[in-house]
Amino acid sequence: MEYIQPAVGFFVLLLLGAIFSENIKAIKLKYIVIAVLIQLTLALLLIKLPLITTFFEVLSKGVMTLKEANDYGTSFVFGYLADGAPNAPFEVANKANTFIFAFGGLTLIILMSAISALLWHWRIIPILVNALSLLFKKPLNVGGPVGLSATANVFLGQVEAPLLVRPYLSSMSKNELLVIMTVGMSTIAGSVMVIYTTMLSPIYGSGLIGHFLTASLISVPAGIMFANILIPSETKTDFPEDNSTKMYSSTMDALTKGTQSGIDIFLNVAAMLIVIMALVFLANQILGIFPNILGEPLTMERVVGWIFAPLAWCMGIPWSESQIAGELLGVKTILNEFVAYLYLSDTSSYPLSEKSFLIMLYALCGFANFSSVGILLSGISAMVPERRKDIIAVSFKALWAALLASCMTGFVVGIL
Repeated sequence: MEYIQPAVGFFVLLLLGAIFSENIKAIKLKYIVIAVLIQLTLALLLIKLPLITTFFEVLSKGVMTLKEANDYGTSFVFGYLADGAPNAPFEVANKANTFIFAFGGLTLIILMSAISALLWHWRIIPILVNALSLLFKKPLNVGGPVGLSATANVFLGQVEAPLLVRPYLSSMSKNELLVIMTVGMSTIAGSVMVIYTTMLSPIYGSGLIGHFLTASLISVPAGIMFANILIPSETKTDFPEDNSTKMYSSTMDALTKGTQSGIDIFLNVAAMLIVIMALVFLANQILGIFPNILGEPLTMERVVGWIFAPLAWCMGIPWSESQIAGELLGVKTILNEFVAYLYLSDTSSYPLSEKSFLIMLYALCGFANFSSVGILLSGISAMVPERRKDIIAVSFKALWAALLASCMTGFVVGIL
């Protein structure tokens, strides 16, 4: 069983992509092999190489410094609401309930958005993106604009990354649009990596930011692979090698626009969390009307757990834990990864072994959910209104490809 499960899981994941392909005969096996080899090589280097793990340990300390800086800023504006019990102007009866997520954790998005904008304007992120894109463009046969946008998703959001290649979107094939949307939903933005790191560090310990960076990076070839399975194509849109995109006119412009973008994301995430948690509560209240199943009340989490449990098993999760892992995967897909990571941090309700926890940490690291489809539809359609029909046509294919890509990422880390 030790070798059967990974073998079966790998082929099932590929099969789930192939059965929805527009042209199975046109699928290039060579690019599937190359994509998987790139994933395995990157994962081995980033997870196992002592020099890299040491770098991630240092980076983790930097993340905690960013959190402290954010705490300092939010405390200045919101006072005791930001840091809870220590500075409350009254006696606190239950200190465990003093943490207010909106003020104490979520505001980190604003700081990270501003810092990301500064790093982009100072050409630090563009240099990294261009260097990393070399790993994917020629080996996986993607054009320059697609390779640039796909790689930029490791640092930027799913709508910000396509903005870098906006002039080329109108001439891209359906396959290339699918690749851009798929990779956008297979990864997470750098601004939220820090949030998830601070959420899960008390459970996993230091070095967590390295896992999130690794997960996003190795999801890029997986996303390209599954997009090319669903819509195989040899068409490539390219641009001159000296192409460069300037998003900001000055450092102050980058700071103000980055902050404003962070505020927009902060408000959107806060509002979505309120609505999503309320809808989950309502769904569970309705399902509670039905009789208990196997001695437990029927809940939305249990239902999606049954649906996604086989997919969790394919990633390498033991069947005894597949129901729990399936719940997390289902919550991530139907709601979003933010809620799924909140659930993952609740180890009493979602107990997983160390290996299964790590697999889910990687598998949840992506924007593959229904709300992201809406975000991409509206965002990219606004950039190229004339391609709206094609964008709509590939949107749910992108969701499916991104889900499979995230599962493949979980699978890869599970076999190492």
